[in-house]
Amino acid sequence: MKALTIGGATNDFIAIIEDDLIERMTMHNATSSFLLFEEGKKVDATSIEAFVGGGATNGAVAMARLGFEAKAIVKVGNDHAGHNVLNVFKDEGVDTSLVICTDEAATGRAVMVSSHVKNPTIFVCRGANTLLRGDEVNEQDFKDMDLIYITGLSGQSSAAFPHIVSLAHKSGAKVAANPGIRQLSSRSQDFYKSLEMIDILSLNATESAQLVPMIINNVKKAKLVAMDAQNSRNNNHQSDAPELVHDGLTSGGFNMGLGDFFATIISLGIETFVLTNGKEGAYIANKDSVYFCNALQVDVKGTAGAGDAFFSTFASLLADGATVQSAAHAATINSASVVAKVDTQAGLLKRDVLKSQLKDFDRSKCQLFKYSKIK
Repeated sequence: MKALTIGGATNDFIAIIEDDLIERMTMHNATSSFLLFEEGKKVDATSIEAFVGGGATNGAVAMARLGFEAKAIVKVGNDHAGHNVLNVFKDEGVDTSLVICTDEAATGRAVMVSSHVKNPTIFVCRGANTLLRGDEVNEQDFKDMDLIYITGLSGQSSAAFPHIVSLAHKSGAKVAANPGIRQLSSRSQDFYKSLEMIDILSLNATESAQLVPMIINNVKKAKLVAMDAQNSRNNNHQSDAPELVHDGLTSGGFNMGLGDFFATIISLGIETFVLTNGKEGAYIANKDSVYFCNALQVDVKGTAGAGDAFFSTFASLLADGATVQSAAHAATINSASVVAKVDTQAGLLKRDVLKSQLKDFDRSKCQLFKYSKIK
């Protein structure tokens, strides 16, 4: 299978700080936590290391390790950081022929400070990632591809999203998209107009909630008669359902039940919708059902890249003919392997290792929710 990823490439600098050297404050009346740095103080780090990351880069490396022919469209600077991206692609067997080098800006960089729960604070300078233009992506780039995988497009690059999705759709390849929250908030109309051309869409819980006010105000909501838990391996009932099934999605004073949200998104043209919810797990919806897969419990070293690992694995295996359940199980294993490492790529598994680990995957904790009707 041939896959093309489009989006961001960065150099990531990750500092690991011992818990007792940085104060952590958690809000009692909100879900936010903060790391507090003392002004003017030099803090000793356990380690500071440099890696290559970015959504399109992580996706391309994941697919290459799964045995697919991977190619990437990313924009990098003519600098050392850009050469690092190219070198990683070459080492991983990712085709670099469509990588765009520019003198207009430096390669994107991210600085991650990781402490306490290992959910890093990330300082991002997006650089050349913001400068991808629509005229730099053409129909020929998508020729013979089986999967087009579009990640977050930042800054000016987000204006190219409708053009890229349109070309991808016309190519006949499966189109998978994982836009970032800024793209959803600043260019929401472009996003909605493109939905009918996207086959597989992935958002996290925060990004999904961002859509709720607009869906309620502007989209005719698909109505559900029911969404009932069904699981052939155990007798889970609705009271045992995962978090978002109970709570739904809330944003800007609007709340939407998860079943209604999924049904509405599917009614807008998406074949498969993936909603990731961090350490809880992921929901996968299509026109017939919702499948929930628990996250694996691992010793977390860093959460950055977990979403990229999950969706790139899921989308590529689904496009290659795997069932929703099999693709979700493999994606769960691969994302767990990534968070067990500090950076976004070291934990990405090769296909033979992933297949071996799938044999021991505990499917009993996953749930299937059947729609009784969507209209």
